[in-house]
Amino acid sequence: MKRGTLLALQIGVAIAILALWYVLTTWPILGEVKQIRFFFSTPYDVWQRIWKMFATGVIWKHLWITLTETILAFLIGSISGVLIGFWLARQPRVAAVFDPYIKMANALPRVVLAPIFMLWFGLGIWSKVALGVTLVFFIVFFNVYQGVKEVSPVVLANARMLGMNERQLFRHVYWPSALSWMFSSLHTSIGFALVGAVVGEYLGSAAGLGYLIHEAESVFDVAGVFGGMIVLSVFVISIDWLVTLVENRLLSWRPPVQGQG
Repeated sequence: MKRGTLLALQIGVAIAILALWYVLTTWPILGEVKQIRFFFSTPYDVWQRIWKMFATGVIWKHLWITLTETILAFLIGSISGVLIGFWLARQPRVAAVFDPYIKMANALPRVVLAPIFMLWFGLGIWSKVALGVTLVFFIVFFNVYQGVKEVSPVVLANARMLGMNERQLFRHVYWPSALSWMFSSLHTSIGFALVGAVVGEYLGSAAGLGYLIHEAESVFDVAGVFGGMIVLSVFVISIDWLVTLVENRLLSWRPPVQGQG
């Protein structure tokens, strides 16, 4: 599919959703209009709230704090996930020893960890970063671990026959194999890094997008809640776009996927 056609279809879906939202909050299809608007607001009211937040400059401080927490959680979780995932994939005995403990740590509910991190790190950004790291790390770790384990034995045997040492194997065999898996996990972990930051702000903070949404909910400001969620969505898409640029640069050797223009 050509890029222009894909973009047109994506914009069409957004317009269709907005049109449906407008219709359902303007005409009494699902019930009384006032009642429906109380729960879902209207596209115009939400747009007005977003415009006001940016025009008055109220949101910039909160956006910067959430951005900082998200990027720190994303970088720390991703780098540690890549390093530990690669190391354990190359050390099967060590991986077998730590396997049950890794699974136990991954199974812990992150919401339960949030109050503990606040106790350890306080109500500043680091408790939110820690929560985001726990979400990002395991996604990247398992993907990198599997990517290295999926290296073809035939390719490895041929590389060793050509006289490659461990450093050359890492650069020319293991790393390219893990890259596709790693970037697949990075696209997912961006959202989870933001979830960790926002959930931490929601549970206890004095600033951030999660704090704004929590404040809007506390006074039944539905337009403010939807406005905050839309800003969060655009925020994630922007970061994901940057990751895609890096991915396309590092994986330029990869053949194009069928069906993409």
